[in-house]
Amino acid sequence: MKKLPYFLALIILLSTVFGSAPAKAQWSPQAKGAVIGGLGGAAAGAIINKRNRAVGGVVGGVAGGAIGYGVGKHIDNKKKQRAAAAAQQRAVAAREAEYRRELALARNRKTTVTTTSTQPSAVPVNSLTASAAPMPGAVAPAAVSNTYLPNPHYGDASKPYSTEEIRRKSW
Repeated sequence: MKKLPYFLALIILLSTVFGSAPAKAQWSPQAKGAVIGGLGGAAAGAIINKRNRAVGGVVGGVAGGAIGYGVGKHIDNKKKQRAAAAAQQRAVAAREAEYRRELALARNRKTTVTTTSTQPSAVPVNSLTASAAPMPGAVAPAAVSNTYLPNPHYGDASKPYSTEEIRRKSW
């Protein structure tokens, strides 16, 4: 008969903690673990220590709360790791899609350059590119300034600076 008030108090406590309407701010996994561990530890401590149930409940509650907090922290860390891995995979997929899109644009540009008419240009050719032999698929030399050279490997991913229409100075 003495156990009935404790049992009813435990039921009321559990119903107020878990039965209330969800608040706008949700509980963190650490808080959930600490509460569940503390209640379970308090109940276990009171059952185990028959001489002084209050001390057993307090000690069990503290120990259970600490263990529950640790378990909740572990769960939260796992969730964060999964979220970070998913974000990293999305970033890699986005970079790969952008790279493929750039290659497709480069191929389209390369085909339009080679299919255009090959009539001589009315603009004079500069002295740096005049001695060089014309390269197939290259940008017209007159369209490039005197300090930069056209990049014949534009769009070829196996070559350096494949995404740039002109080669950079090496000096």
